[in-house]
Amino acid sequence: MKSTGRPCRLILIRHAESDRNKVKKGATYFADEEARSTLRGIPDYKIGLTDEGARQARMTGEYLRQHFGIPDYFYHSGYTRTIQTLEGILKSYPVDERSEIQVRMNHAIRERDAGYAYDMTKEEAEAHFPYLAEYWKTHGGFFARPPGGESLSDVVQRAYDFVGMIFRDRVDMDVWVVTH
Repeated sequence: MKSTGRPCRLILIRHAESDRNKVKKGATYFADEEARSTLRGIPDYKIGLTDEGARQARMTGEYLRQHFGIPDYFYHSGYTRTIQTLEGILKSYPVDERSEIQVRMNHAIRERDAGYAYDMTKEEAEAHFPYLAEYWKTHGGFFARPPGGESLSDVVQRAYDFVGMIFRDRVDMDVWVVTH
């Protein structure tokens, strides 16, 4: 069989529901102190899955195994929620099949660094960074950086570098990625 010069399959999997996803309900900031209190002070990389997220990961694993078989490589970001999602997926595979899968961590596929406002409520962010609304309008959501954080442009560059590595190093392989 002729080589394609790239992975034969690249599957991207978003981590399952995390504690932070559940509490923030899709918002940029915590709604209030009560919402934040359950997660206050927990670094982003340590945020784990909810019980529902663990169930989602297992169901994803069952689907992937049934429809796509066994990957050659599995990558995750090193964040607890991606590791737990991967572990849930791998539960669908018997031990002998799991032993065939190479698992790697890569920081390039980590969550966007939200910066100093990571643990803030909307009111706190507006009080500490009153210029942000105008800054976002002026620079746009793609290039603007949250204070102390990364722009989406920065994240795209990391992802581009990661995909380049996959295309260079995993030719003709099945590669699955659990990320954010």
